[in-house]
Amino acid sequence: MTQLDVVYRYGVPPSEAVALAVARVREVYGVRAIAFDEAEQTVRVEYDATRLNEATIHQLLRRAGLDLIERVVLAAPPEPAPVAAAAAATK
Repeated sequence: MTQLDVVYRYGVPPSEAVALAVARVREVYGVRAIAFDEAEQTVRVEYDATRLNEATIHQLLRRAGLDLIERVVLAAPPEPAPVAAAAAATK
């Protein structure tokens, strides 16, 4: 099992009906947890990457009626080494 988290920022706070629909997403096999952060207007979904992928999680939340704006990047990739420093290191 490979656990991954994905975080989305939402626009309109979920209504009661949307919140109930999102709670039903938790019943999908492979979804481990769903947590809202009202202050940041984000929703975090922990899922099993051997069963689901990020696109499926996005689709499940959209179908539940959540107003997703963007995916929040949790960790940025490392910056590449400068070319000049890499060339000097090989000499």
